[in-house]
Amino acid sequence: MSVPLGHNGCDTRNDILRRDLTDITLKPNTHGCVVLTGVLVDPYTRTRISFRRGVGTSNAIQIDHVVALSDAWQKGAQQLTPAQRQNFANDPRNLLAVSGHANMSKRDGDAATWLPENKAYRCTYVAKQVTVKAAYHLWVTKAEHEAIARVLAKCA
Repeated sequence: MSVPLGHNGCDTRNDILRRDLTDITLKPNTHGCVVLTGVLVDPYTRTRISFRRGVGTSNAIQIDHVVALSDAWQKGAQQLTPAQRQNFANDPRNLLAVSGHANMSKRDGDAATWLPENKAYRCTYVAKQVTVKAAYHLWVTKAEHEAIARVLAKCA
């Protein structure tokens, strides 16, 4: 039986890197926790990014909150308990390894203000947002609802 992400003694960033990167190498003597290298095909841009842990290179791949923390706060997360907020912030359903550039361009956008450049990933991205918002009882604005409906109407 596998241990759920976040409950295995590793930090969340390394859990997500281990899940989302391929061809990974792990730092010895870290109980398999620290990812040293790997390859990401960024779902937001379809760019292939080689990851190498280090001060000047680690930001090439960032961990995105699919439902941004700020967006969640504005749409109901302030009513969650501290434990629920911590679970939300570390929920693997809401975390995704992506290019640092794409993550920075998204900022705290929701489906009405930002969608991945990679149109083939938009259905998955919006479905993830809906799943996470439903799980934490977060609401959506009218514009966000309309954007979600537009995207999902084009999905198989």
